[in-house]
Amino acid sequence: MQFTLKIEGMTCGGCVRSVEKALGSVGGLTAAKVDLAKGEAVVETENGADPARFVAAVEDAGYDARLAG
Repeated sequence: MQFTLKIEGMTCGGCVRSVEKALGSVGGLTAAKVDLAKGEAVVETENGADPARFVAAVEDAGYDARLAG
């Protein structure tokens, strides 16, 4: 399963690493590509993984996040 998160508040490479770490803390993640310029993350998960858990993890890290689209 693949989905895109829109993320607000990232300003540097450290922010990208923080978001990557937050996404990696959620079970079921298979890959994540965080793009600072676009303000988004493309997330690939195992089937059945709840996208809301990834949104919550990014928000817990201090950024505003929502599912794109």
